[in-house]
Amino acid sequence: MFDRRLLTHFDWVLLGMICLVASIGIVNLYSATGSWETGGTPVYIKQIYWFGLGIAIALAVCVFDYRHLEYMGFFFYGVNVFLLVGVLLFGKTTMGATRWIDLGFFNLQPSEVMKIVIIITLACHFNRKGHAFGHNLKELLPPFSLLAVPVLLIMKQPDLGTAMLVVFIGMTIALFSGIQKLTFIVLSVLGVAGACGGWFLLHDYQRERIYTFLNPERDPLGSGYHIIQSKIAVGSGGFWGKGFMKGTQSQLSFLPERHTDFAFSVFAEEWGFVGSMGLLALYLLIIIWGLYIARRAADKFGMFLALGVVAMLFWHIVVNLGMVIGLLPVVGVPLPLFSYGGTSMVTTMIGVGLLLNVSMRRFKF
Repeated sequence: MFDRRLLTHFDWVLLGMICLVASIGIVNLYSATGSWETGGTPVYIKQIYWFGLGIAIALAVCVFDYRHLEYMGFFFYGVNVFLLVGVLLFGKTTMGATRWIDLGFFNLQPSEVMKIVIIITLACHFNRKGHAFGHNLKELLPPFSLLAVPVLLIMKQPDLGTAMLVVFIGMTIALFSGIQKLTFIVLSVLGVAGACGGWFLLHDYQRERIYTFLNPERDPLGSGYHIIQSKIAVGSGGFWGKGFMKGTQSQLSFLPERHTDFAFSVFAEEWGFVGSMGLLALYLLIIIWGLYIARRAADKFGMFLALGVVAMLFWHIVVNLGMVIGLLPVVGVPLPLFSYGGTSMVTTMIGVGLLLNVSMRRFKF
């Protein structure tokens, strides 16, 4: 039964910031795609639909007590791993990648769902296996094994960007749970060694992305075109920007993927340094508020849930912004609430729903 007293603790501040960022993103999509001639529904209208669905899902997530997830986390994990195996066996292949399961009325991308599932699963584990003095390497083997299985399946699709984000989310939760100093040093050394050895496991196009990241000018009209045009768009915005729908890189179609991965480049060109800092300030406030929710959580499980969602948002923001300004390789990671994409929007809003849920139940009834 739903406790009406929960409504008095509803986190309107978080929901307001989320709606503000999503609204700015929709206006930005209108600018980025306004000149497109399409016979169907415009992209920005679709984004409104997806955000409306996301709001409904977030509010639905708030209805049930998040503590029930503690007994369902490993079930969700098993189902999602099964779906990831199903993707490799029966998945839909698009542009050389097999990431979707065609369900007829929509395409399911289990790798996106895994971001939420791994948060719940690791929150269940560390809530039960907490250690006052930090975890040693032996104690971290079970959660790292839980992390490795979906990561390897996602890399097989191949989807290096999503696999990397799942690793970042899992490692962030593990770090907050407590790791002994010697264990942390060993893991750091193993991580560097694994990154070096992983070079030989990358596909040719993935290696090309790293070459392009190091020197985009080596192929300015090919693999380096995206990042060169993105940096031109961001830099040409100057301090105040060129104005709404007056960005030359986007309006003249020099900037590819300007409604998805490079949506921030369009915004930076039109609104300049001032607008970009304003948007980043909003994202920073969301991250800080999420950490505040984690700190006030009624129990450890709620704390780990909130930390996991904050980690998911944080790493998406960092990787996307690093990608569009040339500080990181282009790996196809969307900017939360800003880039166009139904699956990304729904996944983000499920995470927002979990944050709202933990915040509402910070007092035990």
